[in-house]
Amino acid sequence: MESDNSRGNESSLKSRVTWLTLLVFLLLAYILVDKFGLLDRFTQPSQAEFVENAQVKLDSVAEQLNLRLVQIKKLGGKVNELEKAKAQILGDQKHLSDIDPAEFQKKLSYYLHLLGQKDAEIKKLKKENVVLILRNDSLSREAQILKVGLVNIQKALEDSSKTFGLKERELSEKSRVLEIRNKELTEKVSAAAALRAEGVNVYAISSRGKESSVNNQKARKVDKIRVMFHLQENTLANKEIKTVFLRIIEPTGTTISDYNLGSGTFDFKGRELTFTSRQRIFYENNHQSVEFIYSRPNGFKAGKHEIELYAEGYLIGLGTFEVR
Repeated sequence: MESDNSRGNESSLKSRVTWLTLLVFLLLAYILVDKFGLLDRFTQPSQAEFVENAQVKLDSVAEQLNLRLVQIKKLGGKVNELEKAKAQILGDQKHLSDIDPAEFQKKLSYYLHLLGQKDAEIKKLKKENVVLILRNDSLSREAQILKVGLVNIQKALEDSSKTFGLKERELSEKSRVLEIRNKELTEKVSAAAALRAEGVNVYAISSRGKESSVNNQKARKVDKIRVMFHLQENTLANKEIKTVFLRIIEPTGTTISDYNLGSGTFDFKGRELTFTSRQRIFYENNHQSVEFIYSRPNGFKAGKHEIELYAEGYLIGLGTFEVR
């Protein structure tokens, strides 16, 4: 009887040792799997799933960036940073299979941060445009009052010469005063109807036709630029062909000009000014975009350059760019 009990205890002990050995083996296996990251490999999504999800996210971000780009361009703001981001997204999409997930997450965070910045910029531009619209309305009302005054003066001039039998000297004196006032009012109306350029931006164009911001680029590498701006709407301005003159003034104060490339001179308030380039456009009064493409084979001088735009005897816009 004691022998049977002994054999039973021995069998139970062996069973327990076997189970403990198995548990120790499983524990060691788990530690090794966790240490060498094998568990993560089984739980992480496949590369194909990562590429598919990343593509969807980049498509969504690209669409949102494009919406902001259209809004900012319509409001007259700069879009070179958004255009650069769009180009980066296209590059990322071509190499998704090679990109590290952590690096992709950094890129995605940058694009989302950029979207937030551009939303704030759009709000600021909208506020600025409201101010410009109010100013334009004020100028329009003032010009309308001036027009009414001009008509009244012209009518008074006609009535005075027909109705009243004034002496020749008195009539001549009154006519001279009215003509002076008429001229002053005409000049004020013309000034109110003058074109106004806004959002003057300058881009460098590479030999491959790629555009980027001209600022802080090396002077010897910039041989072609694009000057772009918008013409404000003006209810007093006529829809017709107008000539716009562009002046690019170097850091030394000299106006860039090359008569072989179309440069010349024009009259401005009794002075003869040299212009770099000119362009005839049809003014449509719809906040239209205008651009000048100007090539300078010898490059631009290092330093700050001034941009001046003229039309119909008025300075209509200013801008700057700087190369090093």
